[in-house]
Amino acid sequence: MAQDNVASQSNDALENQAAAPASEAEMGQLVEVLAGANRRKRQEASHAIALIAQEDAEAVVPYADELIDALYRPEAQTRWEVLTALAKLAPAHPELVDEAYDGAEASLFDEDSAIVRLAAFRFLIQLGMCSPERSDKVWGIVDEAIQCYHGDPEYRDMLFALSDFIRGNISEATRDALISRVGFDAENGRGYVRIISKEIVSAAKGA
Repeated sequence: MAQDNVASQSNDALENQAAAPASEAEMGQLVEVLAGANRRKRQEASHAIALIAQEDAEAVVPYADELIDALYRPEAQTRWEVLTALAKLAPAHPELVDEAYDGAEASLFDEDSAIVRLAAFRFLIQLGMCSPERSDKVWGIVDEAIQCYHGDPEYRDMLFALSDFIRGNISEATRDALISRVGFDAENGRGYVRIISKEIVSAAKGA
């Protein structure tokens, strides 16, 4: 009976999360579901948590460790939703999400899901923008992703993320490396690749 009550409360949290700001109890229930064995419920819980983080990142701060652990769930949706939530945490609490680096790196090169790859890229960009040291740490795999996914469907959104990155608190070495990476496309690319690459270079010169 007690287990039935917990399940019922968790279902209520999943169903009602969009109706009002999440309470601490509701967040606890969602995180409990996120760690559970039911794949579908994990996906629903991760989606709810991502929505909560977009509205109020502070609400998920106490559960940063649990979110990082969820980056190792097998299903793609749980990982991309959790990465979205962690990206919202990064600007104000980079120290809480530093340990997500390895899980994000694995997701960045997920062979089966472009959405997971893009969510990992966006998280790493947000983390790297927080300090010159963090920008240097993430740049190597960010640069590898730029080369791997150049021209792929998600590359447009990756470029938009890089437009934010160049304006962040990044090191001069990383800034120069990014300019060098997109410089050819800024001069010789086509379509959105050239337009956004030029914007990145212009933003760097104005930084």
